[in-house]
Amino acid sequence: MKQTTALNILKSGKNVFITGSAGTGKTYLLNLYTKYLKERRVYPTIVAPTGIAASHLGGQTIHSFFALGIRENIDEGYVEFLMEKKYLKTRFSKLKLLIIDEVSMVSPELFSAMDLVLRGFKGVDAPFGGVQVVISGDFFQLPPVSKQPKEKRFAWQSPSWKALELQTCYLEEKFRQDDNRLIDVLDDIRSGNISEKTNKALEARMDVSLSDDAKITQLYTHNADVDRINLAELDKLEGEEKLYVYESKGSAKNIDKIFKSSLVLEELRLKKGALVIFIKNSPDGEYVNGTTGVVQSFSPIDKMPIVITTEGRKVKLDLEDWSLENDSGKVTATVSQVPLRLAWAITIHKSQGMTLDAAQIDLSKTFEVGQGYVALSRIKSIEGLSLLGLNPMALRVDPLILHIDDRIKQASVKAREVVEALGEDAFVSVCEKHISSMGGVVEKEKIEEEIANIKAGKPSHSAYVTPTHIKTKNLIEKSDSLVKLAVNRKLAKGTIIQHLALIKEEEPEIDLSKYKPSDELFDEVESAVLKLMTKKLPENFTEDGKLRLKPVHEALEGKMSYDDIRVCLLFV
Repeated sequence: MKQTTALNILKSGKNVFITGSAGTGKTYLLNLYTKYLKERRVYPTIVAPTGIAASHLGGQTIHSFFALGIRENIDEGYVEFLMEKKYLKTRFSKLKLLIIDEVSMVSPELFSAMDLVLRGFKGVDAPFGGVQVVISGDFFQLPPVSKQPKEKRFAWQSPSWKALELQTCYLEEKFRQDDNRLIDVLDDIRSGNISEKTNKALEARMDVSLSDDAKITQLYTHNADVDRINLAELDKLEGEEKLYVYESKGSAKNIDKIFKSSLVLEELRLKKGALVIFIKNSPDGEYVNGTTGVVQSFSPIDKMPIVITTEGRKVKLDLEDWSLENDSGKVTATVSQVPLRLAWAITIHKSQGMTLDAAQIDLSKTFEVGQGYVALSRIKSIEGLSLLGLNPMALRVDPLILHIDDRIKQASVKAREVVEALGEDAFVSVCEKHISSMGGVVEKEKIEEEIANIKAGKPSHSAYVTPTHIKTKNLIEKSDSLVKLAVNRKLAKGTIIQHLALIKEEEPEIDLSKYKPSDELFDEVESAVLKLMTKKLPENFTEDGKLRLKPVHEALEGKMSYDDIRVCLLFV
């Protein structure tokens, strides 16, 4: 199927599965669709299983957006717990269209969890709560990581997948690779039959010297090899080495769970000039999980690294927290560490979704089907490949995917025939109805106005704009007092306090202690609150169980302003 046909199917409002071999422009197609939507003031939510994959489309990780912690499996009880969170109610109420990228790495359990959460928050017993779902990925690429062998390992094996009644778009025109020799190699791997021509093409790239450019990416199958290469490159740099050792709270068992389920390091070694990759999303949007950069220097105050990202942004690092929660949402363990790893070499798993001009690839220890295909499809041309090793597993793909590939292609042909059978007027009507159902605009004048707004950097929807309380949060570090924070934000003190309350609700661990009132004031408010909480008079509480401000004000005999009470309540 061509991209233009696939785009028309997306515009029609159907639930869609976009697939195709590496380099067929799946991400490009999604970008075209999101552009089309935003010009009509519809704003999709984009998620992916890893931070690197999510960053390609400006999205979030599935676990982060759906507030799953490190869970894959959830039940209705956990959804009920999530539904008590005000900020999640706001988040999911705005969700109209969900895009899931790199679906090959999504387990059936995680896929079902997204469905369950959206059914709960939308209050609709329909797949994914009735929102349009667009799924993108290639099942010939890496499957989900699993510690134990599982009978079902792919998202399409979840009952929720079948319930979506997806229209399939199998893209076939290749855009990334500009070398027919490489295309032939990749097509051979996808067919499950490796020809002598492919074997000779790969043998010719064994230990080829590419150049002396240090920015050539090295891809390995195992973390141990990646760590060895990275530490060797670090040793080559001159200058003092800085060592960052993790800090933690909680039991050793739970702390160990955090290390096993995340990329955080017990010890991080850095020098000026080190290539690094960020392993967490920045709270204020300065970087995402997968951003790369170079260590420029170290802060003279706290010795924390200062990194220049590949995009040219200067970022001063601080410790970030990785937390483990129980089913009640209580934090049972926390690990604090600088959110970086060295990045001269990376694992093939983390490379999925990247496009590289040149790479040194070691496939001698391949242990998972799809690894060789993913690694080789990262590069644009076979001239950019230096193969360091190869084993028989490297060119294998999952037999189950080979079995269903023809069925996927047949479904794509059927989807194409359906959309092409629509007359032009009927097609336009279907598209406009879909946009209107999501609250978008269909009038030509309004669409042109929005296109002009986007070009001028003044889009009309808040999805383009940093939420106002997050703008306040971004200035906390530079503002030593509430008054200064209000001045810096050019907002009233009362508005700033409301923002801080919202920030505290979204991030209970955030440190706002510099805004805490004097002990005398705080003790008075705390005492009044405790008395009111003990009495439990219904008229003193809101419907959702929060203590009203008026009874606190009256208990203090009006000696304290409502703003001062609000500030104290941030710390009670």
